[in-house]
Amino acid sequence: MEPTAKITVHASGTYDILINKGGLSDMGQVLKERFKPCTIAILSDDKVFPLYGKTVTDALESAGYRTVTHVIPNGEQSKTLDNVTAFIDSMVKAQVTRTDMVMALGGGVVGDMAGFAAAIYLRGIPYIQAPTTLLAAVDSSVGGKTAVDISAGKNLVGAFHQPSLVYLDTQTLSTLDPAVMRDGFAEVIKYGIILDRRLFDTVATLGGFDLTSVIARCIEIKRDVVEADEFDRGMRGLLNLGHTFGHAIEKLSNFTITHGSAVACGMIISAKVARCYGFNDHTDQIAKVVRDYGFETGCPFSADQLYSVILSDKKRSGTDITLVLPKEIGKSTLEKMPAAQVLELMKKAGL
Repeated sequence: MEPTAKITVHASGTYDILINKGGLSDMGQVLKERFKPCTIAILSDDKVFPLYGKTVTDALESAGYRTVTHVIPNGEQSKTLDNVTAFIDSMVKAQVTRTDMVMALGGGVVGDMAGFAAAIYLRGIPYIQAPTTLLAAVDSSVGGKTAVDISAGKNLVGAFHQPSLVYLDTQTLSTLDPAVMRDGFAEVIKYGIILDRRLFDTVATLGGFDLTSVIARCIEIKRDVVEADEFDRGMRGLLNLGHTFGHAIEKLSNFTITHGSAVACGMIISAKVARCYGFNDHTDQIAKVVRDYGFETGCPFSADQLYSVILSDKKRSGTDITLVLPKEIGKSTLEKMPAAQVLELMKKAGL
């Protein structure tokens, strides 16, 4: 099957993102054109694997690949070092070598964990992302950021490790719970706010757009940012709009608030903080779109509670924090400031 779209990323490794519909059963033949026969260690979760595991393993094995699988419980709570170690142990038992590969079959949690395991197993082996959620498709499967959570915070242990291929079958999105699909749209809205006013306006009309085209546009933006700043030392920080506050909300809720919901709320907080910082106020415009997608717009935690978690954010540098603030819809900026000023701005914004 020819892909609907192919987007190539030129970073420390060059790889393609293939977007198609109904292509999981063709995955083996696509891989055969690109990679030699080997063992593929598949990491998935207990929601995704029952839906697509057999299709994928059959496709791979019919093309001459050997597959081994490791399935974890669905959800952010599984994104731990212990579970990465368990996956690595399973690869050791299956005698996975440096000439073999890892595959992430699932959403962002699975993608982050599989990528991190591939980065550290035998000092690094190749891996493939096969995202099955909108959030993973437009964001976490592209760019090579891999990580797990620890008690101090989200994504604090990780590595940069670019995938060798991203294989996206948009048909998998049709089986998503509406709340999980909605989570992905928080990241789509984010791309519009930071760098593409036209994209923001497009998705502001619910359902009035072609989803595949929107996904492709988000991936193009992510590609451009990653190629310009692969290791997150500059403009890649723009992709964190809403995430500093969002990650704090997730942790304070013990991850009962999903990533997308937390980021949606975090973007509204960012707009309020931007207003107090002296930029034009786009809070109402952002909040309307967020609300239209069904997200809560109010933050259940105080400025002091958020600040206590933000102090351990990986984007902190010494006593400073860098926030992503929207100056306009489609144009955001990175503002480095003393951590205490972040607390001051949040309180001024009414949190």
